[in-house]
Amino acid sequence: MTGTDHDSVKSDFRRLRDHLGVVGLVYLAVCVVLLVWALMATGGDSSGESMAGVIPLLATAPASLVYLVLPDNNVMFISAVALGAEVNAEIIGWCTRALRRGGRPDSSS
Repeated sequence: MTGTDHDSVKSDFRRLRDHLGVVGLVYLAVCVVLLVWALMATGGDSSGESMAGVIPLLATAPASLVYLVLPDNNVMFISAVALGAEVNAEIIGWCTRALRRGGRPDSSS
């Protein structure tokens, strides 16, 4: 990576951190770990009876519960968990900004 690319990645990360907050980023990281763990546990289970996928669905509920009406395959499962994690991280970021702001009105709106 060139210096410009590195600076661009840093500014994108700063923008994401400012938008979601540290708590939202930690939540996203936990969701990624849970999703990878569930995929590995399900892939290692030859009987097809693994319940590991329930954990990331519950961690990203309620938005990820849309998975219950989608066709049953890994792409839809990953999409539902990613959607749920994104929605919840946005809400966590909004709450973090509101709590940091306190009683002051938001100047960005």
